[in-house]
Amino acid sequence: MADGAAGGDIAALAKEYSDLKPVVEQIAAWRQLNADLAEAEAMLDDPDMRELAEEEIPALKEQLPVAEHALQLTLLPKDAADARPAMLEIRPGTGGDEAALFAGDLLRMYQRHAEARGWKFEIIEEQATELGGIKEVVAHIKGEGVFARMKYESGVHRVQRVPTTESGGRIHTSAATVAVLPEAEDVDIQIDANDIRIDTMRSSGAGGQHVNTTDSAVRITHIPSGIVVTSSEKSQHRNREIAMQVLKTRLYDQERQRIDSERSADRASQVGSGDRSERIRTYNFPQGRMTDHRINLTLYKLDQVMQGDLDEVIDALTADDQARMLAEMGQ
Repeated sequence: MADGAAGGDIAALAKEYSDLKPVVEQIAAWRQLNADLAEAEAMLDDPDMRELAEEEIPALKEQLPVAEHALQLTLLPKDAADARPAMLEIRPGTGGDEAALFAGDLLRMYQRHAEARGWKFEIIEEQATELGGIKEVVAHIKGEGVFARMKYESGVHRVQRVPTTESGGRIHTSAATVAVLPEAEDVDIQIDANDIRIDTMRSSGAGGQHVNTTDSAVRITHIPSGIVVTSSEKSQHRNREIAMQVLKTRLYDQERQRIDSERSADRASQVGSGDRSERIRTYNFPQGRMTDHRINLTLYKLDQVMQGDLDEVIDALTADDQARMLAEMGQ
């Protein structure tokens, strides 16, 4: 890369370099620990150095398994999509108005999480209810390692609470579905112009406000798959661009799901697989409790979680996924 003689795409080389660098650093650290341990053990034969060696050896032996584990983690197979931006889709499930309100709460939770991590969060399609809930929302999240962390959020999120619409004070259970898709790149998906139908239509804001009087909204139908995407920004050109990107992302995700299903048909674990029919988490407001059912993790800090503090649960899911992959490597 430095002398320019390597040829090829400099961006691709830079990515390969950044992927390899942590592996090389962990190998070097592991080798150094082994060398230090061998040197300390050799010092045991020297009466003048024996006391110092006896102090160093236990500490080095304690550090060695930690370094070995860190090295194993860097050698785990990487999901090629981990470094990509993501499309976030949230839709209400069972529960009527309360499910739509909960979908809105999830949207704000992810917005706050993205803000805390320094990610860019852009809503590109949103349909709101009259009560302030969400019928459907699609957002684009861009930043470092977005999909690597957000992929664990795909699935059915269940809420247990007294709805603001309920006068009797009874606890209701409702749900919303979350899908996190890695953003497709142009090289991933090529769409034949004959396979799509593009319609323009009049767009309007939530509750009839900010009505756009021009036919700027765009709906694209991908005929072979039946996937339909819309975008309702004020610029028709921008809407086509957004809708095509969302379509490519959904087609790319569809292909990833197909490949993953074939590859993991014999696996019991679904953590990180993005199975959106699975109930992954329950938010119990009366008890201030959040439970992730995939790893049996319960946190009594629901207020912080709803404010976007998701690091503890995502870190635990990541660690569980890594442990599973390490176990598979051991087999």
